[in-house]
Amino acid sequence: MSTSTTTDSAARARDLLGVSGLTNRALAAWLHGLPGVDQVGCEARAAGLKTRSIKTDSKRWAIDLAISMIDLTTLEGADTPGKVRGLATRALVPDPSDPSTPSPAAVCVYGDMVAVAKETLGESGIGVAAVATAFPSGRASLEVKLADTREAVAAGADEIDMVIDRGAFLAGDYLTVYDQIVAVKDACTRADGSAARLKVIMETGELVTYDNVRRASWLSMLAGGDFIKTSTGKISPAATLPVTVVMLEAVRDWHALIGEMVGVKPAGGIRTSKDAISFLVAVHEIAGEDWLDNTWFRFGASSLLNDLILQRQRMSLGVYSGADYIADDAPSAY
Repeated sequence: MSTSTTTDSAARARDLLGVSGLTNRALAAWLHGLPGVDQVGCEARAAGLKTRSIKTDSKRWAIDLAISMIDLTTLEGADTPGKVRGLATRALVPDPSDPSTPSPAAVCVYGDMVAVAKETLGESGIGVAAVATAFPSGRASLEVKLADTREAVAAGADEIDMVIDRGAFLAGDYLTVYDQIVAVKDACTRADGSAARLKVIMETGELVTYDNVRRASWLSMLAGGDFIKTSTGKISPAATLPVTVVMLEAVRDWHALIGEMVGVKPAGGIRTSKDAISFLVAVHEIAGEDWLDNTWFRFGASSLLNDLILQRQRMSLGVYSGADYIADDAPSAY
């Protein structure tokens, strides 16, 4: 582990918490001192965001933006090199009938498939994200989690999507969760000093309460996560708009406090253009325009791309092409 990286993170955390040493007691006091989430108010706000309508020109822009924000994903035990090549090729040419269609931000795969995706994508500029740290359970020793991360980075991963130890978090062992994020962040550093970006998956469906989502968001940012992410896509509920509202408030408030932007990635269960646009409306109204960019907001999805392309074609042609004319290679979990 890089001593300087760990020292910098710990020093910032101590300064922010106003303590001389990081302990579970200090982290618990800080996290439980955050304002509570009004469940009724949060869900009412999310419901209101879903009712917003946008004009035709804005909708066309929003659809293109949403496509550019997708992490096109396959995370199945039956993934093969051929399937990953097919998904990466789909990312390169999302709609063969319209070369103006933007490409997704990244292709997200298991670590052992990073090299295959990287080779297929070449110099396209589309990133490769790898899930790591014993995804999706997170039930492994720290040594295994770090080896998992380092192997993916060495294979060429541009981004690492790690899972937190939800058991430790729910038991109040916040220091373990913090230390593991810091260690994985350090493992994202390459030999040349550059680093893969780290997305921290909180698995919000297992955190039970919005207060826990807020606390996990702040803990992940304190430890140096570049993104906070809702879900693995393997647990229901996965990404919901109310949970994403809480996370967007967290990154907004973190930026106001620290001056540092952190990205947000809802993943799992977002399948329609209407859903995606509701999330973009939430980004605009809660976090702000700076987050309306795939550097700072992503959708973890695959089937979403099909619906966005169908809607895009309808706006261009005036009629639906029909789902039979769109590639259907989306894994069921997404």
